[in-house]
Amino acid sequence: MSSVRSGVESVVEDLGAGRGPSWLDAWLEDNAHQVVAWRRHIHAHPELSRAEHRTTAFLSDRLSRAGLNPRLLPVGTGLICDIGPETAKRTVALRADIDALPLTEATGLPYSSTVDGVAHACGHDAHTTILLGAATALANAPELPGRVRLIFQPAEEVMPGGALDVLNAGGLEGVDSIFGLHCDPRLPVGRIGTRVGPITSASDLIELRLTSPGGHTSRPHLTADLVHALGTVITGLPTLLSRRIDPRTGTVLAWGAVHAGEAPNAIPQDGVLSGTLRTGDRNTWAELEPLIHELVHSLLAPLGVGFDLQHRRGVPPVVNDEESTEVMRAGIASALGEQALTATPQSSGGEDFGWYLEHVPGSFARLGVHSSEVRPKDLHQPTFELDERALLVGVRAMVGIALQALKS
Repeated sequence: MSSVRSGVESVVEDLGAGRGPSWLDAWLEDNAHQVVAWRRHIHAHPELSRAEHRTTAFLSDRLSRAGLNPRLLPVGTGLICDIGPETAKRTVALRADIDALPLTEATGLPYSSTVDGVAHACGHDAHTTILLGAATALANAPELPGRVRLIFQPAEEVMPGGALDVLNAGGLEGVDSIFGLHCDPRLPVGRIGTRVGPITSASDLIELRLTSPGGHTSRPHLTADLVHALGTVITGLPTLLSRRIDPRTGTVLAWGAVHAGEAPNAIPQDGVLSGTLRTGDRNTWAELEPLIHELVHSLLAPLGVGFDLQHRRGVPPVVNDEESTEVMRAGIASALGEQALTATPQSSGGEDFGWYLEHVPGSFARLGVHSSEVRPKDLHQPTFELDERALLVGVRAMVGIALQALKS
């Protein structure tokens, strides 16, 4: 996937070499090894959501060296940086997320995470590097047909997401459209998947706490059987939900944890059930919270247990605007060729990029990172790896998208 130069710097094949513009070809020829080095540095020094201080400082330093003026977000991490004239008629935003996951890396790479229990297992190190590369390349462009806003966003991995921090800081003021990429290990390197309409799903957290007087398992009729009540909700709520929601919305409730009791002959006094609720439909997302409360109440009312339901709203689905998606496709094709384009299905995963699209039109795409040399390693897993050629593909794509959007 890569070769070594001077024992330190890595050189990767530029799959879009020669497609221009010429200034971008020249910049990548001179700086491809630096792009890889940036990614490996970020990968080795991951930071959790809203604690991305070293990453923010690293980015600020590199952007400043390129002659740019990054602005720190009020929350203390993350950056906004503009390129191009303030009087430009159009402004396009490009976004990357900079936080890592609370996972222990198990790739065995020489640049593996140096932070215990934290790893870039979702490709955010690649997203960040790609935007940094695109920013530095654009800063070297002879001229730009408008203004490009770079958003290095913190806290994508926590709900309701750091996109709200960017919005609260005025990050989309004056922006006409916004674009982003996300690594996809199901797509081969060199391909980028686009889609009109929803590409991700809304994602909420559900936590249900039950209470009971407790008692002896020999006399369940004298108390409220809390474990039985938990089981009723575990099996009953997804079933009832499937009969109250249009199945075409892709609404899925899945439990992730249940805790109750210690002794096999004692009915416990409390228990907790938690999981995620996802839907691919924006209107359905708005209706789910009251419906879940109604269904939980109907399931537990005959059983005599008390309950407290916490429905934590997460992120809306990412719904790609048709016109913006066509702009994105044209930009990718100009940067990498038509063969780089492919379709992609809607995912049930959540992504806080959806908050941006509540304010301005835009589009979000999937960047192929799978190498034919190894089996695909899935996102959010300790073994996730990517083909580093995808970094240069991403830089070319982001530059091409920005230029196309500014011309449109």
